[in-house]
Formats: sequence, C-alpha cells, structure tokens
Amino acid sequence: MLRAVPRPAAPLGPDGAEVLRLITVQRAPVCLTVQASGRRRYGYWQPMDTGAGRGGCFVALPTDECDALHAAGRIVLGEPVVDPGKTTYPVRPAARVVSSSAGAPRQALTA
Repeated sequence: MLRAVPRPAAPLGPDGAEVLRLITVQRAPVCLTVQASGRRRYGYWQPMDTGAGRGGCFVALPTDECDALHAAGRIVLGEPVVDPGKTTYPVRPAARVVSSSAGAPRQALTA
C-alpha cells in the first residue's frame, strides 16, 4: 500500500516570504481576482491611514510569487464569488498536518 509522504517545503525567497507573511497575518483579507479575459491578480484593500493622511487603496501582490505559493501548497483558495466579468477567491494560508508526540495528527498553520 502506498501512502503520501509529506515533502519538505521549498525555501522561500524574500519576496515569497513577505507575500506569505501578508497572507498569514490577514489584517486585510487577500483575494485572487480572475477577470473574464483570464487575467489573474492577487491583492488586498489597504484601509485609510488617518495618521499619515493617506486614503485607502487596492494593493496588488506579485502574481508570480502568489502562483508559486499556491502551486507549492502554501496557500489555498476559498469559495469563489462569481460576477459577470470576474471571479474572486479568498486566499488563506494552507494548513498542514503535524504529528504530535502521541502520533495523532493535528492541524497547524504553515508559515
């Protein structure tokens, strides 16, 4: 009988680590928007900063880094919200199974 052997997570570059940190912290929810044309964009809404006097804006994340994190299983997409011109997916850090000392698996967040 074959069983899946967990593969070690590939090391992240500085950009990938920062993107994963932003997604993991989740002060602002990150979403993937897929336009009807197929264009993909990961990003989040940055709220207004009253201390600095700057207004809120949409902040785009590097698509290549986010796609690599998704392909490596470090982030997962939630249930889509479908509009006529686009589909939006919430993005979350992936949970991975970590063995405890008793041998029973438990859930832990990937960092």
